[in-house]
Amino acid sequence: MSSAVPDNMNFPKEEEVVLELWKKLDAFQTTLKQSKNRPRYMFYDGPPFATGLPHYGHILAGTIKDIVTRWAHQSGYHVDRRFGWDCHGLPVEYEIDKTLGIKGPEDVAKMGIAAYNAECRKIVMRYSKEWEENVTRLGRWIDFRNDYKTMYPWFMESIWWVFKQLFENGMVYRGVKVMPFSTSCNTPLSNFEAGQNYKDVTDPAVIISFPLDEDPSVSMIGWTTTPWTLPSNLSLCVNPELDYVKVKDNETDKVYIMMEARLDALFKTPQEYTILDKFKGITLKGKKYEPLFPYYKERKARRAFQVLCDGYVTTESGTGVVHQAPYFGEDDYRVCLAAGVISRDDDLICAVDASGRFTLPVTDFNGQYVKDADKNIIRWLKEHGRLVHQGQIKHSYPFCWRSETPLVYKAVPSWFVRVQSISEKLLKCNEDTYWVPEFVKEKRFANWLRDARDWAISRNRYWGTPIPLWISDDGEEVVCVGSIEELTKLTGVELKDLHREHVDPLTIPSRRGKGVLRRVTEVFDCWFESGSMPYAQQHYPFEKKKEFEDCFPADFIAEGIDQTRGWFYTLLVLSTSLFGKPPFKNLIANGLVLAADGQKMSKSKKNYPDPMLVVNKYGADALRLYLINSPVVRAESLRFKEEGVRDILKDVFLPWFNAYRFLMQNAERLEREEGVQFLYNENKVELSTNYMDHWILSFTQSLIKYVRDEMAAYHLYTVVPKLVKFVEQLTNWYVRMNRKRLKGDTGLQDCHKAIETLFGVLYAMVKVMAPFIPFLTEHMYQSLKKLIDPEAVQGTDTDSVHYLMLPVARESLIDTKVETAVQRMQTVIELGRIIRDRKTLPLKYPLKEVVVIHKDDHVLEDVRSLKQYILEELNVKEVTTTTDKEKYGVHLRAEPDHKTLGARLKGAFKSVTKSIKELTDAQLQQFLKMGEIVVDGHTLAHEELRIMYTFDAEKDGTPSHYEAHSDNDILVLLDISPDQSMLDEGIAREVCNRIQKLRKKAKLVPADDITVYYNATPALEDIIKNFTEFLVSTLKKPLLPYPVMENAQLIIQETTQVKNDTLKNETLEISIVKGSSAGDESVLSNGPACSYVDIVLSDHGNKQATVLLENPRGHHQLTTEELKDRVGIIYGVQGKHVSLFQASSGKEVARGTDLTTLTSLTLSASLSGKPGQIDNTLVSNGSGPACRYVNVQLVSLEPRGGVTCKVGTVLLENPPKEYPLDTAGLLHQVQVLFGLQGKKLTFYCTKDKQDPVTEMSNLASLHSKTLYVFG
Repeated sequence: MSSAVPDNMNFPKEEEVVLELWKKLDAFQTTLKQSKNRPRYMFYDGPPFATGLPHYGHILAGTIKDIVTRWAHQSGYHVDRRFGWDCHGLPVEYEIDKTLGIKGPEDVAKMGIAAYNAECRKIVMRYSKEWEENVTRLGRWIDFRNDYKTMYPWFMESIWWVFKQLFENGMVYRGVKVMPFSTSCNTPLSNFEAGQNYKDVTDPAVIISFPLDEDPSVSMIGWTTTPWTLPSNLSLCVNPELDYVKVKDNETDKVYIMMEARLDALFKTPQEYTILDKFKGITLKGKKYEPLFPYYKERKARRAFQVLCDGYVTTESGTGVVHQAPYFGEDDYRVCLAAGVISRDDDLICAVDASGRFTLPVTDFNGQYVKDADKNIIRWLKEHGRLVHQGQIKHSYPFCWRSETPLVYKAVPSWFVRVQSISEKLLKCNEDTYWVPEFVKEKRFANWLRDARDWAISRNRYWGTPIPLWISDDGEEVVCVGSIEELTKLTGVELKDLHREHVDPLTIPSRRGKGVLRRVTEVFDCWFESGSMPYAQQHYPFEKKKEFEDCFPADFIAEGIDQTRGWFYTLLVLSTSLFGKPPFKNLIANGLVLAADGQKMSKSKKNYPDPMLVVNKYGADALRLYLINSPVVRAESLRFKEEGVRDILKDVFLPWFNAYRFLMQNAERLEREEGVQFLYNENKVELSTNYMDHWILSFTQSLIKYVRDEMAAYHLYTVVPKLVKFVEQLTNWYVRMNRKRLKGDTGLQDCHKAIETLFGVLYAMVKVMAPFIPFLTEHMYQSLKKLIDPEAVQGTDTDSVHYLMLPVARESLIDTKVETAVQRMQTVIELGRIIRDRKTLPLKYPLKEVVVIHKDDHVLEDVRSLKQYILEELNVKEVTTTTDKEKYGVHLRAEPDHKTLGARLKGAFKSVTKSIKELTDAQLQQFLKMGEIVVDGHTLAHEELRIMYTFDAEKDGTPSHYEAHSDNDILVLLDISPDQSMLDEGIAREVCNRIQKLRKKAKLVPADDITVYYNATPALEDIIKNFTEFLVSTLKKPLLPYPVMENAQLIIQETTQVKNDTLKNETLEISIVKGSSAGDESVLSNGPACSYVDIVLSDHGNKQATVLLENPRGHHQLTTEELKDRVGIIYGVQGKHVSLFQASSGKEVARGTDLTTLTSLTLSASLSGKPGQIDNTLVSNGSGPACRYVNVQLVSLEPRGGVTCKVGTVLLENPPKEYPLDTAGLLHQVQVLFGLQGKKLTFYCTKDKQDPVTEMSNLASLHSKTLYVFG
């Protein structure tokens, strides 16, 4: 038995119901148990930090991961999905530093590493509960019970193993390198970390003089945006190949040397300077100059303070003379090292500590933070006559991704992994992977790999995995430890925790007699930990060795595009170094989710809505589908807009839910009214002969095939739009165009086939869409599964849609010709609707004709084959197809797009516009085909011209009656001239619309037993009477004129205005009352008290009769079979098969039809099974029954025999003018009617017993009157 589906759905609330169901079923774990013997699909989940709440970037990546892994499971794989936590590193330490007010290493030393790490441990999982709640609420299935944390000892042990493999292969070394350095976090960052957070900033830009030793009156002038590096200046650099000049400042008479191409950096006009000499940069090489500051002047004897040459100096900025502080710039370090200004054995000349403050010997600025010292340094330069020019520059500058403070570049001793030497191997391994989108792999990532630098993996921090190197005091003996067991053997101490407070005190005896070896102080960069995740999450190689090796590389990973220089990179470096192959096979890189204004989402700016508030408002499914149906899945950026989530709910989910609800309502109606229980068994379904059934089945199977193919290629960006389009095709086309069939109007068999088709489509697509929108599909499935034949799912766990496998496309149902034909029909209908909208002609107003023009008759044949649908959907009387548009005087004309073309052509626009308007139809046809055209020597593109259709005024006929529109393939003309009958029909449709809206307002459902009464001003009343048959057949309820019967139970009442161009402000009052009887009192003068139909037997000379469908009112209602029996009795054709048809439309009255919906209509009876021809004069159109009648009402009596109504109808003849009734017959019929057999009854024409009915009364004269019955 199908279950009732409510009219409205609160999507977020229903999702919570689904969550409870999953919890009850332990659904996720159940799927893992079900699939344990299937082939493995390996997925790696990049670990987030739990020190903050998930944001839209996490939700997006998590949704992509959930969709792909759900899809893999439903495709027949076993998919382990373990959640991981990144527990170490800056995010945790930075929070502790802020909380405890820690400014630098000395503060940590005071409190002790053990105490510091204990504080870190307290907050590392601060938001883990919220993470689990939010991820679960978003519908993502991932294992939190069997998680991994980078701080677990077994995880850290695997990291030691990874490092030891690199160390033993000669890939690890200690060196000094200028690196991005976070002064707030007191640690260097890798280049890819530094590239994550660039911001536009305004910095000072100064030009400084460096007098030459050989002639102090001549100065080299250098330019810098980092004045704080000037105290560490050791050399200058010029480009050896470019031209330099000795130039005199005409205002100050000072002489400078600078690059000729950069003269405008100092001078605004040539009149401000005089060039004294010109030479190549190489000429300056080796010239010595006066040190800027005295702090390192002793190094002048060691080749410092001279001009060097290198090609990195360009013409793009500055003066062409670069100031070099070798320990604060990568190029500076490289050039000075090559020139011998510094050596690898030198002590670092780096008077800036880990907190970014100057130290000795920089006495003038000692203790000042370097960025704050800029202004003091500039003041010093000015006071000492070395400042030539001071300005500002706005440029992009790297900031620490954790502390949001500017980075500095400084030389730091670090441990490195050699990456440059394996660059070719990395590129080869990259080639063996599949990325979506491909350009991220081929361009962004490959370019990064080509320029890959050695990776600094050490951090001067505390809360992390200690680097397992023990070194002698002289640095010559080094031991690398690769496991806890090895550490125990070497130190005699067995550890359960590998953090610094436990490992640092351990020493290893020297094998060379050098005393003891002590561990280096650094910890691993947390990116090294996450890059080791494939091995460490399995505790490889200490556990699950075979299990890991059988499933490596992973089948799939996904993260944001920013991870091309982060996790994707570290994964590849380590897997290539360890195994010589990539760590994954397939990767999806998503773009960034930005705030609505295009800015980065910021908590402080509050420029985005809280994700969980959005989920609670619209549901997780809506948020999921909004994110993955956007450019962000193609690695582009998305400007997040809350209304976009709302629109998914409104435009996708609600229509889909309504289609599902409509199916369930009609399956329930089928059982309630027809006694037919609907059960779906795909194996027993017979192919439908209905064209639209054929189409939707083909369309669905084609879609399933497409989606399976595209998901195999990880193309979410092509799949999701198709799935959204499916909902539109299903709801706006199939369901809407088959409503009458689904509601049973076309007979039981056709209704069953339509329900079967719709169910099959919904059931298949619920399974297909389950990975994408897991909640709504589960909600629908829980009702749909009650209509599935148990035999069809025998042996299958059907508790959840997510237990089911994806459907395989049934190729036998795919018919591309049918799909093409329907697509063309849809095009015609959509073009016609556009014309209606343009001319403000509502669909309720019928129009005469639609003309479809196309040069290919095969296209027109498709249109003709679906003519009936076009007639109904466009509400036109005729469809004409032709290949001859000239017959209708139609030709193409062009107008320029003023905005785009005007901006491009400028002065030529006017003349080109004239030529555009003169283009012929043939030229424009060619333009549409080719996509471009040359006009007056200018090539015009498709978007620069607007193509329109126009009519030749001189052609025969009245082209003004037509309005045209085209999709550049099919041309549609719509006759927009309505006549009066069409206007009246439009008004009738509007009346129907008002009544239906009132029913909806009263929250009535189609099955509710009601009667509709109306009262209208004369002109409107005439229209309603003329279209009564149409209105009753549409409403499927009795429609009667006022007054409403006394004692009728009123449900709702409304007065409204109805008007069109010819009908001015007509008043319509509508009352809806309970029951088809509508009470027992009065208004019996408004026609028969009981529902009736007129019958015309077309096979017997158009004989006419009347049959009462109930009597008394609301009692003894006839079924269709009983009605046929009555027809047989009246016409003397008992025992013969009688078919009934609506006389006006020829539509058969199907078994189980609610006959009250046919009240007052004329039916054609046939013995041949086909509608016969009948005389139109015999069609009553609701003007009253064919036979004469009287209504009767009990006054002082109560009915018996279970009858409760006191009102009925007696026919005075049947067929017309045959078998007239006399008073004795009247008495007998009334007695039987109300169960009053044997009771003496008297009849009066008034309630006050005036004008009695006697044996002498002429009953025919009482036609349509009410007789009052007394005992």
